[in-house]
Amino acid sequence: MAHWYTADLHFGHGNIIRLCNRPFRDADQMDAILMENLKNCVDRGDHLWIVGDFAFGRRSKDTVWLRELFDQLPGARKHLLIGNHDNFHTQELPWDSLAHLVELKDGPKNSRANTLCHYPMVTWNHSRRGALQLFGHVHDNWAGTRNSVNVGVDLWDFMPVRIEEVRERAKELPVNLHWDDAEPGADLG
Repeated sequence: MAHWYTADLHFGHGNIIRLCNRPFRDADQMDAILMENLKNCVDRGDHLWIVGDFAFGRRSKDTVWLRELFDQLPGARKHLLIGNHDNFHTQELPWDSLAHLVELKDGPKNSRANTLCHYPMVTWNHSRRGALQLFGHVHDNWAGTRNSVNVGVDLWDFMPVRIEEVRERAKELPVNLHWDDAEPGADLG
């Protein structure tokens, strides 16, 4: 069993193609490729964590379409961290968990729980002890920092990612300019 993370899918949202320069001709093509990418990564026994903005636009209010989309999602368990575009209909889907913020252990046996929240944060529980924060919301505008990483599809070739990939990317990112203000004396190694 593995945990997979993604954010800002925006299923059904044609305008996101223009707003984020996504390489799709229309929302139907985007939806098909996003779903195919999820299915190519997430196995039957895995957990899929959508860190906000599952669907958006007119179609996201169509409960039949939304449920058909949800039913195609791969994995044994599907979780949603509520984003600013996750409307009532999206939140009513049969998610295994639905929250604004989650602390989740995923990694080496003695690792701290990482924090998942749709919005980027400056600090969180155990941030000084190696816990990462995984977020979305900002699309391709910001990759994050050494300890807070954007897992949105716009920065990951429209694919979900595992914590090992997130940790590798984190090593390449800069330290947050406000880290010493929020967490004086913290070592991000």
